[in-house]
Amino acid sequence: MSKIIVMVHGIFDTGSIFHSLASHLQKHGYQTYAPDLKPNCGLRDLTHLAIQLKEFIDAIVPQGKINLLGFSMGGLVTRYYLQRLGGIERVRKYITISAPNNGTITAYLLPFPGVVQMRPNSHFLNALNKDKHLLKDLEILNLWTPFDTIIIPPNSSLFGLGLEKPIPVWHHRCMLEDARVFSHITHFLHTPSS
Repeated sequence: MSKIIVMVHGIFDTGSIFHSLASHLQKHGYQTYAPDLKPNCGLRDLTHLAIQLKEFIDAIVPQGKINLLGFSMGGLVTRYYLQRLGGIERVRKYITISAPNNGTITAYLLPFPGVVQMRPNSHFLNALNKDKHLLKDLEILNLWTPFDTIIIPPNSSLFGLGLEKPIPVWHHRCMLEDARVFSHITHFLHTPSS
């Protein structure tokens, strides 16, 4: 069982957003990594961030299988890493939290390339969703909140693969502070692979 987890932040965030979750996982014996991907404001294509993620994992994270988690925009960055950059070969279990898997209308607020990719039916999202079957053999946990005010509509976070659990958390970012979210993640990581 891999005890390494790499966590990827969302837009306008850094790896420090995972402070509480990382502390929780470290208490359960996990070695945590949370790179700062730049630019974090959507000024560049999400593929640029995914390449940074791959370079970080290849250079910094010990060899062997890892667990991967993407929060919000980080869910799309990690999916590109898995589906396009060979990341699926390194990942044992995959977790997304409040990711715009089918886009969000809030992405119409900014014209930046990486934000445009998060709009519903963007070319980027349609391409990823068209071949998400590439991940069908990966163990996946997708956590989302029906009260999300960043991912709109909230059910845009649904992935269609793996375990999908709605957690009634009152704010997007609070997903990374909620004990129920932590419990689901820990249980999922501890469950032996099928």
